[in-house]
Order: sequence, then C-alpha cells, then structure tokens
Amino acid sequence: MRSIQFYRQSNGACPVEVFLDSLSGKQAQKVLWVLRLVEELEHIPGQYLKKLVNAEDIWEVRVQLGNDAWRLLGFFAQPTVLVLTHGFAKKTQKTPAQEIATAIRRRADYWKQERGEK
Repeated sequence: MRSIQFYRQSNGACPVEVFLDSLSGKQAQKVLWVLRLVEELEHIPGQYLKKLVNAEDIWEVRVQLGNDAWRLLGFFAQPTVLVLTHGFAKKTQKTPAQEIATAIRRRADYWKQERGEK
C-alpha cells in the first residue's frame, strides 16, 4: 500500500491543491479516484501511473475523463510514499519539458525542506 503526499512550498502553498481547485467537481472526483487507485492497488496499471523516460525518476499519475487528460507529476520519497509536485492539463502527446523541470525543481526543494535548509 502506498501513500500520496502533496508537495508544499516553503510559504505553505500547495500546487496540487491549486490544480484540484481549478477542476470541475466531476473532474476533481475522477482525479481523486485515480489517486485512490494508486494508493490502494498493489500493481498499478500503466494507464494510471507511469515512470517518465529520461526524466530523473519523475513519475506521472495519468487521468482521463472523456476527451480531457490531466497529469500529476511527482517522485517517490520512500518506496511507498509518492510526493506529487503539481498537476496540469495534458494537451500534447509528449509531457512538456517545462512540466518535468518544475517537478525536478520542486523535488530538490522538498529534500531541502526535509533537511531543514532554507
């Protein structure tokens, strides 16, 4: 069983919460349903969780509802703890490089915060 945490910036802001708040009720429900699957299933199908290639151990949670697609990027802080850094609407086939860079930057910030650095 896994647990999912949301990354928080040093000022307390949570990009994943901002992303979820931007969705309609039905869209947010679908995202939360997929997050529950990621937490509860022992073996998660690739349609819901996938490690990005050439992205420094960044993973993506994949959500589809009709023609809409969203991704939440993150990393494993421990073998069973997935920290999500942010979410976005997927508009292209390939995950945008700037989204991967954001996840990598926030992962570095997460570890700095964990070590108590400023």
